[in-house]
Amino acid sequence: MSAGNDSWLNKVSWNEHGLVPAIAQDAASGDILMVAWMNREALKRTVELGEAVYWSRSRKKLWHKGEESGHTQKVREIRLDCDEDVVLLKVEQTGGIACHTGRRSCFFQKLEGGAWTAVEPVLKDPHEIYSK
Repeated sequence: MSAGNDSWLNKVSWNEHGLVPAIAQDAASGDILMVAWMNREALKRTVELGEAVYWSRSRKKLWHKGEESGHTQKVREIRLDCDEDVVLLKVEQTGGIACHTGRRSCFFQKLEGGAWTAVEPVLKDPHEIYSK
């Protein structure tokens, strides 16, 4: 993946905080794994590294997905939606775990009978993942 010059970043419609939502989708299955935020630097670094880099709003810093867990996301394709305000990353999820809860996807809760129910198993205990 080559960034060339950075003029392509100007096409993205960044919000008032300089951020854009980024959807991580499994490149093979099409399943949505997670949604995070990117600033210009995060998107640029994602292209340069070929791995997902997000902006952590809570930590106020760049976050290379998997930097602590080892569950990196190899980016196979990047798309921009029709309004140019959402980025889609088609990724290969290392270790098959995208969620900090130890699940494959962050979207593991399903509304059933008026309550949210966990419908995907924990693949690895988060305490084992983040034992550093």
